[in-house]
Amino acid sequence: MTDAKTPFDAFGSEAAVHQLVRVFYQKMNTLPECKRIRDMHKGDLEPMIDKLATFLVGWMGGPRRYQEKFGSVVIPAAHKAFAIGEAERDQWLLCMRLALDESELDTKWRKALMDALLPMADMCRTDL
Repeated sequence: MTDAKTPFDAFGSEAAVHQLVRVFYQKMNTLPECKRIRDMHKGDLEPMIDKLATFLVGWMGGPRRYQEKFGSVVIPAAHKAFAIGEAERDQWLLCMRLALDESELDTKWRKALMDALLPMADMCRTDL
């Protein structure tokens, strides 16, 4: 959507954001270079898909349902139990970039999202 004011508007629907997250986790699940971050998750990715998609919908400017569905979240605290350094951050960002590249989002919005996700991914690092 060329006249979109938010990333959510550009995606056009919650279903499109959920599809992005499905592709993101499919990349994490299949790329050998992302095995380390895949191993941080339990076997079934469905709960994580739902959580991340619900979070991103609100974060991108859509309906804010995360708190009512899952409670409050402090992103760094949620990742504190994991060994996350630059390599793990970069693996996560790779999966997201590849998922965004497969989406119908135009280049402007893909870049804007990646620029915004980098500091968020940095907040998850536990090696600082």
